[in-house]
Amino acid sequence: MQKKSALIFLGITLLRRFLAILVFILPGFYVYGQESEKPVIACVSTQQDLKVDGWLDEEAWQKADSITSLAMVEPVENGIPTYPTLVKILVTSKNIYLGFICYDDQPEEVVAFSKARDSELEDEDYLKVILDTYRDGRNGYIFAINPFGARYDALVSFNGESENPNWDGAWEAQTQMDEGFWSAEIRIPVSTLTYNKSLDSWGFNVERRIQRFLEVNRWSGASMDYTIGQTRHAGLISELPGFNQGIGLTPRVSLLSKASKDAENPTAYQLKPSLDLTQRITTDITAQLTVNTDFAETEVDSRQTNLTRFPVLFPEKRQFFLEGADIYDFGLSLGRSLMPFYSRRIGLYQGEEVPILWGGKLNGKVKNTHFGGLITQTGAVDSLVPGTKMGVIRIKQNILKESSVGMIATMGDPAGRSQAWTAGLDFTYQTSTFGSGKNFLVGAWGMVNMREDLQGDKSSVGIKIDYPNDLWDWFVQYRRVGDAFDPSMGFAARKSFNNYSGKVDFMPRPENSFIRQYKFKISPSLYTDLEHHWESYGMTLAPLDVRLESGDELGMDLQAQGEFLKQAFEIADGVVIEPGAYHWMRYSLEASTASKRALNGKAEYKFGGFYGGRLDQIALQMNWRVMSFLILEFMYENNIGSIPAGDFKKELVSARTALNISSDLNVSIFVQYDNESSMVGSYSRLRWTFAPLGDLYIVYKHNIQPDLADRWQQDQNQLMVKLTYGIAL
Repeated sequence: MQKKSALIFLGITLLRRFLAILVFILPGFYVYGQESEKPVIACVSTQQDLKVDGWLDEEAWQKADSITSLAMVEPVENGIPTYPTLVKILVTSKNIYLGFICYDDQPEEVVAFSKARDSELEDEDYLKVILDTYRDGRNGYIFAINPFGARYDALVSFNGESENPNWDGAWEAQTQMDEGFWSAEIRIPVSTLTYNKSLDSWGFNVERRIQRFLEVNRWSGASMDYTIGQTRHAGLISELPGFNQGIGLTPRVSLLSKASKDAENPTAYQLKPSLDLTQRITTDITAQLTVNTDFAETEVDSRQTNLTRFPVLFPEKRQFFLEGADIYDFGLSLGRSLMPFYSRRIGLYQGEEVPILWGGKLNGKVKNTHFGGLITQTGAVDSLVPGTKMGVIRIKQNILKESSVGMIATMGDPAGRSQAWTAGLDFTYQTSTFGSGKNFLVGAWGMVNMREDLQGDKSSVGIKIDYPNDLWDWFVQYRRVGDAFDPSMGFAARKSFNNYSGKVDFMPRPENSFIRQYKFKISPSLYTDLEHHWESYGMTLAPLDVRLESGDELGMDLQAQGEFLKQAFEIADGVVIEPGAYHWMRYSLEASTASKRALNGKAEYKFGGFYGGRLDQIALQMNWRVMSFLILEFMYENNIGSIPAGDFKKELVSARTALNISSDLNVSIFVQYDNESSMVGSYSRLRWTFAPLGDLYIVYKHNIQPDLADRWQQDQNQLMVKLTYGIAL
């Protein structure tokens, strides 16, 4: 015990010294790239409320300042775009209007197929806008639209490293197609945003993608090393007026009608009202209250195949938890395997829904300090969990030019176990002007948790050095997780380990008309137990990964893997892998066709050793845009194992149909089957957005159990109608 305490003390001491070195020495020894002057576009105020119809024909647009030139990011950095783009901005006391004209002398060749709200637009023509309302180069709102008017919105996450697309804001957009161009109008109510009211300028950037050329053009920060989400490189909107948000209160009421039927019980009916209140305390501090919450409109999870002994993570999709979710990002690129706060712990337990009686949130920023707090009260579920109160608080302080230091703390436990809390500290040193203008990050974090049933080492620490750029992308990382580290409101896929991992990607761009970019990769990883005995390892090599100018991709890789099992685990029903050391080699072949085609897809075949035997994996994906308003998607996965422990087969099939009548009216049907549960599940949803804060949802869930000896057995049947309406006061 004394030895373990000494090691922990030594580790904490080394971590503190490491942070001190980063804070006081690192800024002095790297060379700052010469930052170019930020481009600026001035706002023009108008008293006229514009009709958002996609045409820039009102007189006010003629008086607006304009961006007349974007710079090419890809395929030629700082090149001249194939077609010009015109950008205009108008503001009123309550709204920001953005107008665009995207010139294209072949508008019939524009790649656009999505119409639904929250469509992923990366594979088609789009316009993407960033607003950095604090002008701190770390956060931002993302709004995107394609030529069909499909809307996408997100929050900048992890200082621009990624986007959180599950956030939904209240905004409007319309587009029009004409000879020689397509145009768009966007209206963003200021009540949708939090911002620093003392600023008269915000960070702003716009990006246009021309998919058939795989071309990206951007107003500011036109470098392949940067993403548009890195608001440090955004330009500026100047001459912002003093906005009027009214009293800042947005009430939103909902009424849910539900009819449920399962195989053993008669039909049950439910009528459930709920209330959500959003209050802007100041322009940069927002409070939210939810009462009698339901998430009937939230899409079901896509089933996942698991061939490991560790649990898998499903993403959060519930809007109440997504608002301001970026503040709870913790640690440098911790990813999906280790999280101090995982909001799906609230309202869900072992796959069962737990009622949320009420919840409150407070998010905002004071000067250079971001903060967020959340508290909820759940109801009891007989024979499952008692009612419990859970909460989290997060504080993050901006330091230096792009760096931050923060803390997080949670309290409560979904199962009602006592003395449950988790606390953590994280530090991220970040610069996008390293050397000749490259990205460079160093992060360190530490966490500790407590709960009445935990005995042992309840701590975890990690350090990562990251160089994510276009030609070279590499990182090295160390993580240590104690044997009793199990955050009640977080997620830890694995515990009791040391992990040493890294990656080096070399991605040259040859100057020819056939290949756009190569990617060569080496990625090692080693897990040991806390006594430094090996438990698992992996070494991935990618000798061939090619992206063609057509948008098609080809790749292959090989992977050496090993596992030392201390305990047996059941990989499939009746197939138990015994303890011992296992070593094997695996190989992968992958091909995908360009998404600009109406019919496109991806195929992957993995084969080779697996726990003393063999495993063959086939994954197929097809997307077919039958018409502009009808999209079909199909996915098939089959894992066929033959190992000494026994033979197994894990099969997963899913299909999705999307009927997108307009960006405000769409119907989707999602069907999936896996042979482990032997369950066919379908999820059908109609969404009609009849007002900026008004939605009608009709949702039908149907699960059936195939029985080859008889007819298929109905497992669950549920019909829900939800009407929600809100107004900004």
